[in-house]
Amino acid sequence: MPDPISWSFAGPFLVAAFVAGYLLGSVPFGLVLVRAAGLGDIRSIGSGNIGATNVLRTGRKDLALATLVLDSGKGAAAVLIAQAWGHEAAVMAALGSFLGHLYPVWLRFKGGKGVATTLGILLALAWPVGMAACLLWLLTAALFRISSLAALTGVALSTVYAAWLGWLQGPGRIAGAWEPPLIAGDIVQAAVNPTVWQPLLVVALLVFWKHRANIGRLLAGTEPRIGRKKG
Repeated sequence: MPDPISWSFAGPFLVAAFVAGYLLGSVPFGLVLVRAAGLGDIRSIGSGNIGATNVLRTGRKDLALATLVLDSGKGAAAVLIAQAWGHEAAVMAALGSFLGHLYPVWLRFKGGKGVATTLGILLALAWPVGMAACLLWLLTAALFRISSLAALTGVALSTVYAAWLGWLQGPGRIAGAWEPPLIAGDIVQAAVNPTVWQPLLVVALLVFWKHRANIGRLLAGTEPRIGRKKG
């Protein structure tokens, strides 16, 4: 892709990356898999969400796992394909795939909550941040067995982690400052590029917005635990 500073040339590539990412992200795998299994419309089951947590409420762990993998995979695929045109295109594809999952054109813009897709785009775009988000999700889920709490914790703390890494690598850091361990060379620059954590902040805010009902139930102590079929 041309120099990203030349927006008159880069613009079409960025728009194309966003649109392609959106279309890929808007594929509702949870809905497709549950229907293919003969279990009806996932939107009429449990919370009505098309994501893996609600698919689990059908009692089919295999379908829930497949939904998790595919929803994550579509976000990762969008980023990896767009990276051929540069980092900015990859970021635009990431945002597009995330918004596609939240607001899919095929379902009248009523989609999922974007957690699995967020994990996928982070693993492809900034793997240290993606790994942190996954580990935080798993740890919180294991401790509290509440999917929404695990999702919110993983997204929120990984956003802080990404911003911290970006600050360490920023132009204003002190010469000789401590470097993040276990990350070296070009991987560092890709992982902590400021254009990773800034879009991630937007993603995190949207994830919290989509979980506003869950947050209310968490505060009230009525949020269902992982494995419940209803609620």
